[in-house]
Amino acid sequence: GGGGGEGEGGKGTMTKPRKVLLVAADVYRPAAIDQLQILGERVGCEVFTMGQDVDPVDIVKQGVAYAKEQGYDTVIVDTAGRQVVDDALMAELKRIKEAVPPDEVLLVVDAMTGQEAALLTQTFNEQIGISGAILTKLDGDTRGGSALSVRGVSGKPIKFVGVGEGMDKLEPFYPKRMASRIIGMGDVVSLVEKAQKQMSERDALDLTKRIQKGQYDFNDFMKQSDMINKMGSVGQFLSYIPGMSNMVSRDQIKTMSKKFRKYRTFIDAMTEEERESPDLFTKEKGAQQRMRRLADETDEPIEEVQGFVRDFMKQRRQMMLMSRQMMGGADLDKAASGDETALQTMQEGNRKQRREAARKAAKKKKKLTGFG
Repeated sequence: GGGGGEGEGGKGTMTKPRKVLLVAADVYRPAAIDQLQILGERVGCEVFTMGQDVDPVDIVKQGVAYAKEQGYDTVIVDTAGRQVVDDALMAELKRIKEAVPPDEVLLVVDAMTGQEAALLTQTFNEQIGISGAILTKLDGDTRGGSALSVRGVSGKPIKFVGVGEGMDKLEPFYPKRMASRIIGMGDVVSLVEKAQKQMSERDALDLTKRIQKGQYDFNDFMKQSDMINKMGSVGQFLSYIPGMSNMVSRDQIKTMSKKFRKYRTFIDAMTEEERESPDLFTKEKGAQQRMRRLADETDEPIEEVQGFVRDFMKQRRQMMLMSRQMMGGADLDKAASGDETALQTMQEGNRKQRREAARKAAKKKKKLTGFG
């Protein structure tokens, strides 16, 4: 918390691969250098270090000189940080900034500290001069308010936010999207972006075809469940969908997460044939014996397995009907191969859905006041 990051080189979000050097200039915190070296190995970046017994200003100077010699185009300096303002640290940061003028000076603050995060950003900006902040632990919408207040109090933008553990949970910050999530309007753009990272267009089309034809199986369920897990928690996923964060309580989200884990346990206990053919649990002879076997293997009551199968089949049917309605009866096989008639039918179905959604939104808007 209260960490500093100074960047020399490219500005803005990197859209092409860069040669990045990390410079370890936090000589105070135990294991700070070791942690940076582990991170460097994980993300494939070299870490420049001179140990803990050297003046951080000299480390940064030599680190930037080394980067120029070796052809690096971006340098990220990890400086020491504090949760509270420290005169000695401020003086050191000023010296670093004067010695090697950076393109970006980013303060790392903890979203869990709420208003303190905004005040800390303001103080650092007044004394050092920063270009923005990185807000960590923003994996709950209740903490979104502190994100918006950082800009309001400090006058400096949040450039990135950490929404969980791991490098893939660090993402660019979009104030309008966060505001939408806070007031329960969702964030469909971010949801689509996250989904695109986890599933290719071809896979998405194949899955849609399977859903439309009623061929959605337990393997598909597992893939979708894995995708949601990679995108964040169930709560995070629902917060991106318009209206869902207001409709679903924390207790319901906990229950849902628990259900998902139990369902995965049932599917793990299935044979490959059973995963590919859900009808074996409903229409075939021996369906009850199969469910009893799953109950025995997972040490769960048979009623739980029956409830799971019932929920799954209901979900599969609803998804099939919804998909057919959205596609306007278009043949996805023909649409995928570029058939003009199928594409036109699909587009008309989508337009119809958009018109219906706009009509419902307008009707709802009349009833709402303020932000709704």
